[in-house]
Amino acid sequence: MSYYGPLPSNLIPDDASPEWMNKADNAWQLTAATLVGLQSVPGLIILYGGAVKKKWAVNSAFMALYAFACVLICWVGWGYCMSFGDTLFPLWGKANVSLGQKYLFEQAFLGDLPNATMIYFQFVFAAITLILIAGALLGRMNFYAWMLFVPLWLTFSYTFMAFSIWSPKGYFTKLGIVDFAGGYVIHLSSGVAGFTAAYWVGPRLKSDRERFPPNNILLMLAGAGLLWMGWAGFNGGAPGAVSMDASLAILNTHVCTATSLLTWLALDVIFFRKPSVIGAVQGMTTGLVCITPAAGMGSDHNGVFSGSIPWFTMMVVHKKSLLLQKVDDTMAVLHTHAIAGSLGGILAGLFAHPKLSYLFYATHEHHVGLFYSFSQGFRQVGIQLYGILFVVVVNVFVTSLICVAVRFVVPLRMSEEDMEIGDEAAHGEEAYAIWGQGDRLDNSRYGGSNYNDIEGPVKKTGGQIEMA
Repeated sequence: MSYYGPLPSNLIPDDASPEWMNKADNAWQLTAATLVGLQSVPGLIILYGGAVKKKWAVNSAFMALYAFACVLICWVGWGYCMSFGDTLFPLWGKANVSLGQKYLFEQAFLGDLPNATMIYFQFVFAAITLILIAGALLGRMNFYAWMLFVPLWLTFSYTFMAFSIWSPKGYFTKLGIVDFAGGYVIHLSSGVAGFTAAYWVGPRLKSDRERFPPNNILLMLAGAGLLWMGWAGFNGGAPGAVSMDASLAILNTHVCTATSLLTWLALDVIFFRKPSVIGAVQGMTTGLVCITPAAGMGSDHNGVFSGSIPWFTMMVVHKKSLLLQKVDDTMAVLHTHAIAGSLGGILAGLFAHPKLSYLFYATHEHHVGLFYSFSQGFRQVGIQLYGILFVVVVNVFVTSLICVAVRFVVPLRMSEEDMEIGDEAAHGEEAYAIWGQGDRLDNSRYGGSNYNDIEGPVKKTGGQIEMA
């Protein structure tokens, strides 16, 4: 719903900035939101596209692109109000359209910002959560099932987490949980939901699970670089202001990420005798995720933990666990996001500095780490663990229900024949159309020529392609 009439004079002054709005904060928030958006489009699009086998490059990238677009429409339609609007009950908000005539220009729930800015900022967080879930499902999920899964999971899981943990009216917000920028709402949720959905969808083909080399490591690194740099908006935008807390959050984010990457790399060299590029990207990711729950509250030690504990769960525990090996988590989101996000939340309960926490929460009542106050810190650790349990249970339950419901409409998994082919079967398109002198042979409705259109030195004879 748009507003086509003249704007009320008491709503928008001559310079289009209400007295309560801080222009600098608003400019930074829009910039931070765009940085987070770039993590998904094109960041995770090209990371996924480069990290999978050639035959899955288009499908993997397209799952991310579709999710980004679909989430936006659902978000402005009902998702934002369910996450940050009026209370339906202590864990959930009421569904409502967020494109009302006056609503967009009113002050948001956080900061000196209009709702229009906050809707955009929170949208990119919701979108990247669904795209991270996709990482666990690459290489076999039916795209039509994914098209249904995205709006359903956003509506019945993400909004539940966001309202409970982030909304000022939410149950866990009032308890005093520390989740600065989404270690629980985004990373723990996506890791658990992705792993659960991977269980229901089933594994890739045996040949794909045994050998799944990246088709383009340099492209994967480009996506990883966008992910890292975009995290400045991810954590730096959490305070909703151009503040000391935002500066501290950005610096902590980069220091933790670099430390985590180097820790993971060192462990690879010590135990496997080779410095792995893919391992370095995993260490980078766990560092970014682990710092997120308490980026602005003093987390100097997170990088060492995030580079070692998820490495141990992935390289040691996973290989010895029959349950973990049974579930085919393509991009290891359980380890890089669920484990790292939980770890960051626990570390927040231990290391959250009272004065730094006050910068963000403006209260000394809660949000104090165990190392600074035994009584308050003991309670804080308990709340952090309670939050982890809540996110895990809800996501396992809701994700399972959604997968079962979708399965009644369309198959969750591609057929064995389509999985053998990959992109061409799913979309009629290929990522790298290189054949002969660059001519592409396909039957795509959008993509160039087919066999009968080829001219010059290549021709079709008796169902076979041969050189003229």
